[in-house]
Amino acid sequence: MTKSAVQTGIPSSSSSSSSASGARSLAPGLILASLGAVAFSGKAIIVKLAYRYGVDAITLIMLRMLFALPLFAVMAWWAGRGKPALTLRDWFGVAGLGFSGYYLASFLDFAGLAYISASFERLILYLNPTLVLLFGWLLYRRRATRPQVLGMIVSYAGVLLVFGHELWIGGGGKGGGAAAWGTFLVFLSAVSYAAYLVYSGEFVKRLGSLRLVGLATTVACLLCILQFALTRPMSAAMQVAPEVIWLSVLNATLCTAVPVLMVMMAIERIGPAMAAQTGMIGPLSTILMGVVILGEPFTAWIAAGTVLVIAGIFVFTRTGR
Repeated sequence: MTKSAVQTGIPSSSSSSSSASGARSLAPGLILASLGAVAFSGKAIIVKLAYRYGVDAITLIMLRMLFALPLFAVMAWWAGRGKPALTLRDWFGVAGLGFSGYYLASFLDFAGLAYISASFERLILYLNPTLVLLFGWLLYRRRATRPQVLGMIVSYAGVLLVFGHELWIGGGGKGGGAAAWGTFLVFLSAVSYAAYLVYSGEFVKRLGSLRLVGLATTVACLLCILQFALTRPMSAAMQVAPEVIWLSVLNATLCTAVPVLMVMMAIERIGPAMAAQTGMIGPLSTILMGVVILGEPFTAWIAAGTVLVIAGIFVFTRTGR
């Protein structure tokens, strides 16, 4: 930087060009993270649309996983090329993580969406980092910082605010008890996925993130198909409306497999911290799609609760780096 630039506080052309170059290098990662967050958020919208055709949660999640199975199997194979074979301990770990992180969490989420709005579902799932911290405190006695505690309080206050609104409108016409049940199911889904995140650290180091995701989701797909086979006649899958089939294909591809790859690619380019911050666009996109596509109400209560949840998680994750 030249002397005159230092004296006047005006950046030199070299520093300006380096800043522009840095911004350009971040742009692809930010775009991938944003698109991945929006695509993930679309899952709830598709599920709510499918429920309009009278399908139940077990059948709907089976169809989603049936169409996603080949994609994740290929992902696991691709990421495992040239890598050591899994040990018996690895397989047990993958099976447990697949059960908790993708089968149980997905099933509880789908079941809960039958009773609450897509916007509220996304806000509950967005509490996931706080649940990971609580698991860390219970299992490893890791203490939270004051800003983290403050962020948690603000976020949960936002969820309680929207929860009160859901009770008031009666769970989409099914009554306040239905809204409470749906909230409980989705919260359990968030707990199940948080357990996956807590216990997956060792296996991510051993197998790699993409290989672990591919294997764990393949296990989850098989479990969802097995659940359907044990609880429903096989002919039930052929009796659903054609719209449910196409919505399930869209859910399996655009809202499941594609965003996984987008987020992984974004993390490689901008790191997990910035990718997580960019993911804050997820709840906002869900609310927007819920209003535009599903006709869900957007009130001052929802707006205030959303602001509290996002602000609290922003403080929580920023101080937790």
